[in-house]
Amino acid sequence: MRRTLVLALLVGATLGCGNWKRVGDEDQPTPTESLTRIFNTTQFYQRLGRLAAAEPLPFVGTVAFAAGPADSVIGILGLSLENRALAFQREGNLFVARYRVSLAFQREGAPSVDLVREELVRVPTFQETQRADESVLFQQVLRLVPGVYKVSVTVRDVGSTSESRAAADFTAPRFEPGSYTAPILSYQATGRGSLTDPLSIVLNPRGAVGYGSDTLLAYMEGYGFAEASTVPFTVYDEQENAIFRDSLQFRGGRPVESQVIRLSPDSVALGELRLVVGSEPDERAVSALVSFTNAWVVTNFDEMLDLLRYFGEDERITAMRRAPEQERARMWREFYEQTDPVQGTPENEALNQYFSRVQAANQRFTDEGVPGWRTDRGEVFLSLGPPDESVESTPGTASRIIRWTYIEHRLEIYFQDETGFGRLRLTPGSRAEYERIVLRLRRQTDG
Repeated sequence: MRRTLVLALLVGATLGCGNWKRVGDEDQPTPTESLTRIFNTTQFYQRLGRLAAAEPLPFVGTVAFAAGPADSVIGILGLSLENRALAFQREGNLFVARYRVSLAFQREGAPSVDLVREELVRVPTFQETQRADESVLFQQVLRLVPGVYKVSVTVRDVGSTSESRAAADFTAPRFEPGSYTAPILSYQATGRGSLTDPLSIVLNPRGAVGYGSDTLLAYMEGYGFAEASTVPFTVYDEQENAIFRDSLQFRGGRPVESQVIRLSPDSVALGELRLVVGSEPDERAVSALVSFTNAWVVTNFDEMLDLLRYFGEDERITAMRRAPEQERARMWREFYEQTDPVQGTPENEALNQYFSRVQAANQRFTDEGVPGWRTDRGEVFLSLGPPDESVESTPGTASRIIRWTYIEHRLEIYFQDETGFGRLRLTPGSRAEYERIVLRLRRQTDG
């Protein structure tokens, strides 16, 4: 399959986005590995070298470095937050939230570089306050000296006093003549002609892009090349297979040269990527992620379709399963758009709710020897949400019976362990009633 990489010199232009198309075959993860990826996103991003914090105020961050005037280093810290983690209040026609970021760059034997900023988030609708994707970007530029820094970040929601912390080690390199930065994953960037010029860039803190929707963009600078020089560039997939090789061309004779690595739609596969510039001992690298959605880490097409078995779009899901590989990105993009209940927001609220329920089902229904979402209780939970009432008539016995009641649907169903092996199944009558309600809800949605 054709793989294309577009390399462009930046001459003050702001960079845009394109579309992805899956290439290559991937090893299938085990079910345990898959669920760990999807729902332990904090741990996953930490493994990618990011600053990552979990509830109650989850965020993902990174630090990038570029050369500054004289021997200084420019450090850029970027954070990615979700609206739903903040406490919004109505102020006039807007919903407003406030959060405070406290950060510290600590280098051994030197005073800590500390900073505190308070930021305001304004959104026009209540739906925007519930966004579970990357909806808030925070960025701070600092002037540093070369060295190893322990970077600590605390994000606090002013309205609720919830806060989360993260820390990681980052190295601010010394940029000698003939050196270059690691690829800086970004949403947009503008090149500069002098080390005294400000660095104009919007970081992609997660380093993540959505399958079938985005272009992965990495900004890079080279410094003081005495003559025209060639620097190798390689992209590796999760299995450390080199899926693309090329070279970056520096003209030389300039204090700073700005380039961008822009991966076009058919350049890479789903999953983790490692973008490497240069070769040992001067290699500089960054990790990136291609996932179905920025809200959840899902990187396998068949795995995604399997997880959607109770989502209620059987015909579309079957069509995607049967589609040739070159059509999957387009079909996924159409599926994402067509099932989005709130077109005015960039996320798909229905999919976010569904995967939240998958996560909750796996946490609640742990007593049957299979992932919670694969149980009968999980199936009902994914389709209808949590019951209004749950009553177990014979807890702890071999003939357990659990009754769930949904008041809105006027539904009462029973799960029974008929075999005594701990598997709770919908009784035949309950199965029929449940499927009747699901069919009615799907007809209402289609209508």
